[in-house]
Amino acid sequence: MTKSNKELSQEVREELIRVLKNRFENNMNRHKDLKWINIQEKLEANTEKLWSLNEMERTSGEPDVVDYDKKTDEYIFYDCSAESPKGRRSICYDREALESRKKHKPENNAIDMATAMGIELLSEEEYRGLQKLGNFDRKTSSWVKTPANIRSLGGAIFCDRRYDTVFMYHNGAESYYAARGFRGSLRV
Repeated sequence: MTKSNKELSQEVREELIRVLKNRFENNMNRHKDLKWINIQEKLEANTEKLWSLNEMERTSGEPDVVDYDKKTDEYIFYDCSAESPKGRRSICYDREALESRKKHKPENNAIDMATAMGIELLSEEEYRGLQKLGNFDRKTSSWVKTPANIRSLGGAIFCDRRYDTVFMYHNGAESYYAARGFRGSLRV
């Protein structure tokens, strides 16, 4: 890593691209009409985005391409791990929720972690889109972007998949559980 702390060594970049390429090739149902060579060119031209993808990978998110936005010429990556990423669990929703806890505070919160990683939490709509590509969060759950009106009342929303159905629930934003984390998205 360099002074900016957001640049990967050549060796780490090459290994990450190899991992992403293998995941891409092994999951073609997620991106049927996309070509890896075009994605790789974008990745190699955006080293800061590679750093964010490495953070997604490092925290067990298993990022993969799920779409391409023609208007912005961006590839869209989501965390595609079978369960909510292990390195991002046992966290509350945001800093306000973290600071409101008097006892048994979690180590972190979803919003700050996502920001530090350079990614966005999935929205409920994005989460439901991900679930069309496979069966995710069958044992865990994931915080998703919470509308301001819900958050202003102290709540936050999360989703999971049970009984072959995607559910959206609510909880106090300060709550945290060993099986709840968050999934992120990144545009490259």
